[in-house]
Amino acid sequence: MTNGLELEDVYGATIERIKAQDGDKSRLGIAALMWISYAECPLRADELCHALAVQLGSMDFDVGNIPSMSTLVNSYQGLITVDKEASIVRLIHFTLQEYLSSRLDIFSKSHSTIAEICLTYLNSQSVKALSTDPVPYVWNWPFLKYCSVYWGVHAKRELSECGRSLALELLKENYSQISTRLLFEQVKSLIIWPSDTLSPFSGLHCASFFGIVDVVAGLIEMECYNINEGDFSGCGPLARAAQNGYEGVVKILLGQEEVNPDRPDRKGQTPLLGAARNGHEGVVKILLGREEVNPDKLGEWGRTPLLHAAWNGHEEVVKILLGREEVNPDKPNTFGQTPLSFAAENGHEGVVKMLLGRVEVNSDKPDNEGRKPLSYAARNGHEGVVKMLLGRVEVNPDKSDNDGRTPLSYAACFGHEGVIKILLGRKEVNPDQPDKYSRTPLSYTAQYGHEEVVKILLGREEVNPDKSDNDGRTPFSRAVWNGHEGVVKILLEREEVNPDTPDNEGRTPLSRAAERGHEEVVKILLRREEVNSDRPENDGRTPLSRAAKYGREGVVKILLGREEVNPDKPDNCGRTPLSWAAGYGHQRVIALLQSYKAASPPCGLSPRKRRRVE
Repeated sequence: MTNGLELEDVYGATIERIKAQDGDKSRLGIAALMWISYAECPLRADELCHALAVQLGSMDFDVGNIPSMSTLVNSYQGLITVDKEASIVRLIHFTLQEYLSSRLDIFSKSHSTIAEICLTYLNSQSVKALSTDPVPYVWNWPFLKYCSVYWGVHAKRELSECGRSLALELLKENYSQISTRLLFEQVKSLIIWPSDTLSPFSGLHCASFFGIVDVVAGLIEMECYNINEGDFSGCGPLARAAQNGYEGVVKILLGQEEVNPDRPDRKGQTPLLGAARNGHEGVVKILLGREEVNPDKLGEWGRTPLLHAAWNGHEEVVKILLGREEVNPDKPNTFGQTPLSFAAENGHEGVVKMLLGRVEVNSDKPDNEGRKPLSYAARNGHEGVVKMLLGRVEVNPDKSDNDGRTPLSYAACFGHEGVIKILLGRKEVNPDQPDKYSRTPLSYTAQYGHEEVVKILLGREEVNPDKSDNDGRTPFSRAVWNGHEGVVKILLEREEVNPDTPDNEGRTPLSRAAERGHEEVVKILLRREEVNSDRPENDGRTPLSRAAKYGREGVVKILLGREEVNPDKPDNCGRTPLSWAAGYGHQRVIALLQSYKAASPPCGLSPRKRRRVE
């Protein structure tokens, strides 16, 4: 087989052989191909076998109909393979999927057929009898989870009259069935569903969640549900449909007199808020057509529909909401963040532009942490938004937040070179501005190893490359701690940088490099004459003690090779490097120290003479 036409001929001939098989093999082979081609997720072999065993129209599931794998293998003529480790059934090649998708004549109404099979399975007496508390072992019912989670997805795409009847049969009593429990264990917002506090999740909720118009209409006609009833999270059917963007279902539900179109859930989120958050502009327009709907209503944490839309960058929804007089475009949430702040943080330039076009919007408004939109944009590297904000006269490009951090500090911390260059182009910006911990932009960028940013900042004469923070640590010490060799080398090129400066604990850069096991950094430091390789800290511990305690074998070897290092030097508590290594069970380090000690010369010889003896 060398080209697509030959493949199509081979696939076509193989499928004809499957159809020509005797007995049940033909049905099994074609049905297996349909399931694998149209299933919403990969199926295991046992799931597929149970799916093939379902008899449409049957009141119960007959385990006697489950085909054996050998029977199934013989039916599909080599077009399907089974992953031995995961037991997943797959088509033999992606080109077969393409072929089957292009040949609509092979399978008739696949999605409606799959929906009917799933619903028949869920409506079976055996499944309905299953308890929801505790959840039964799914491996006894391998097809149960797929049916529960995906029947509605298939039905939404294609629904027959038979499928509609089966759905109504399932959903008319669907408050506590196992299918509902399994479905909503998949919903991300459902974190905990305690067995003793099961809240109703009705059939109307379920149909609205899937967005199946005909089923929703049928359930309303049956008048068996309270249309405003909240589910486990307090969401009504309208909220479920709105947050998923199902305009048809939203229209049907809003057509009921008793529906409350502005009903909040347990977190205070209304149908409008859910639709705005997810960018469903059609639903937003429909809901805003109801005078009962408050377009500026606060949800959880004081978030409005506009704030959610701005946060997620839904420009059309933002435009619609800004067209309402009741909407405050600068309303902050509980934490003081405004729609502009969220849009800036996430880099939504279109939304930022719209908001800045409103006179009510304060482009330099701080939140409860004192952080402004510019700081959020700078921290996340959104150059376009940074430029927009800096184009506003009222924006202070060097304003500190409650922690004393400026936009430049945040940009430096996260290594956003473009933003840093933009900010440094403003004369108001101090490139060496310390925060409340006395940490400068250079301190942060050195800690996180952003070499290019380090070079940019060092290119400014105002920057002190050896400035200590409140802990007595310099940018060099921060870079050493995290093993950023490139930054270490760059900083050492500056005469002002002292590679042996101790911090408030008396710890030198070498001490910190030794503790973290950064061997190359240790070697770089030991090449500098200023560095004392045996310098004790405030508590008397030496770099060797630190390396021994944390089992840094390579560093221990390096330090033991230095004449000035005393391998038996006690700290203020009398503990030696060997004591620290033994206390933490580092056997290889223990062996190194003991072998070194055994090879040491008689007591009284100087370090240099001791080396000669060895």
